[in-house]
Formats: sequence, structure tokens, C-alpha cells
Amino acid sequence: MKIEIEHLSKIYPNNKKALNNVNLEIGNGMFGLLGPNGAGKSTLMRILVTLMLPTTGKVTINGMDLQQDRGRIRQLIGYLPQDFRFFSKLRTWEFLDYAAGLAGLKQKNIRRQKVDEWLERVGLFDARDRQANKLSGGMKRRLGIAQALIGEPQLIIVDEPTTGLDPEERIRFRNILSEIGQHDVTIILSTHIVGDISSVCRDLALLNEGRVQFTGSPETLIEKTRGHVWKVTTKGVEYDLLKEQYAVISTIPSGDGWEVQVVGEVAPEGHAEPIEPTLEHAYVYFMDEVLTVII
Repeated sequence: MKIEIEHLSKIYPNNKKALNNVNLEIGNGMFGLLGPNGAGKSTLMRILVTLMLPTTGKVTINGMDLQQDRGRIRQLIGYLPQDFRFFSKLRTWEFLDYAAGLAGLKQKNIRRQKVDEWLERVGLFDARDRQANKLSGGMKRRLGIAQALIGEPQLIIVDEPTTGLDPEERIRFRNILSEIGQHDVTIILSTHIVGDISSVCRDLALLNEGRVQFTGSPETLIEKTRGHVWKVTTKGVEYDLLKEQYAVISTIPSGDGWEVQVVGEVAPEGHAEPIEPTLEHAYVYFMDEVLTVII
């Protein structure tokens, strides 16, 4: 599976430019699309799943043009939108059975077997006879995950997939994606939650204000942040000044002050201990420091 995105832009009727000359190449495995709310991630996802036309630019998926081969491309895709909804009067297993039929599973016995298998994998087997609209928010999200994956698509696109999931459910979801990502499939995971990317994606892109600002591995992004992350012990007025001058990652009470982790171009004055950066540090540094200069 190979996805090529060339000079892709999307301008809405109100002249809002949601995407601005996006260029990306995505291969097999897990690919993370990371950026703040409003960065253009959902717009890009909707274009890729053929729900929206771009204003300009070109997308090819396995050599097929997105606008000319929409029907064939749709057969390859499993999609979990951010605002996932379903028919409220269907029971949980009925909805998933319906989704499996749409995904091309026509034989009833095979379809029912797949339905039970996926209900088990996402932890909804005991709720299979409950009406889908009466599931909790997290359970509805898990049902959405199952419907996106039940047809064993070659391209899986999930938009903010862990919204509404508790930590245990989030881990379960990431494990499912990691397992599937070992096979000959492409998974695009769009999120603003750094933890969803750091543990499963081999490559990622940072999207901000409709523009791609970085592409590469999480390790490369982290390496760009080395020497720009510090731990500082401070209190009172010094703490207030620190917050004005630096992006603060964490604040932990320590004695009569605080132990603060910050990112920035130069070390804070006083006792600042450099620390090993994480992907969260890198994301905040890149958005708050590097992009300010670029934009």
C-alpha cells in the first residue's frame, strides 16, 4: 500500500484554508498524523476516505487516482470518523453485522463469526444484545473501532480514535492497531494526543494551520529537541516569569516551590538541569518554538 499526496489544498466557502499545499508519502504500517484541534487533520481524513473533494492537488492510493477511482478505493478503506454515529434502534451485534455486510462479508455464517470475534476483541461481547444507543461513550467508541476493522481493510483511517476511552481501553485499542499493523496494511492514526502516537507509530507528520511542518520518525523529532528541555526548581515570582517565557510541560509541587519541566531555545536563568526529551516535549517545542519562527 502506498499513498501519495501532492500539493493538496482545501478552501471552504467561507475562505478558510483548512489545508495548504500538503505533500505526504505514506507506506505500510502505522502512520501518525499529529496536530492541535483545528489543524486540518479531519479535513485531510475526509478527503482520503472520499467523503470530501479537495480544492486543488492530487491523491493516489496504490496508483489509483482518488477522484477517478473513488469506488475501487472505498473497497480498500476502513474508517472511524471523529463523530462516529449509528442506527439507534439496532442492537450492538446487529449494527456490527450490518457494517460487516457493507464491508463485503456476504455469507451469513462467516459474517456472524466475524461479528462475535470483533465484539470479543473490543470487549463488547457481553453487551452484544444491548441497544447500541444505550452503550456508554467509551463502549460506543469501541463499537466504532470494530466496524472500521471488521472487513480487514488494506487502508485503515482513524480520526481521534481514543476520544472517550479510559486508559485501559486506550491501551487495548493501541494493542489492536499494533497487531494489525504488523501485516500488509496501512493505518493512519490522526490525533492530538501524543501518547497515541509515541507507542505505535513508526512515522508521523505534524500538521498545524493546514500545513505539514514535519515528517519523519518519532525518534528524529525527539532528536531535534535535544538540548531544549530542562527541569527547573522555582517558586513565587520566578515561577510566574518562567511561565511567561517558556512552554511549561509539567509542574510538580516540591517543598515550598515547584519542579517544572520546560522547553525553549535557551536554558532558563539559574539552576536549570537538562533532561532527556520525550515525544511530548518534542511536540510542544516544535509547535511553540520552531513554528513561531517558520510562520
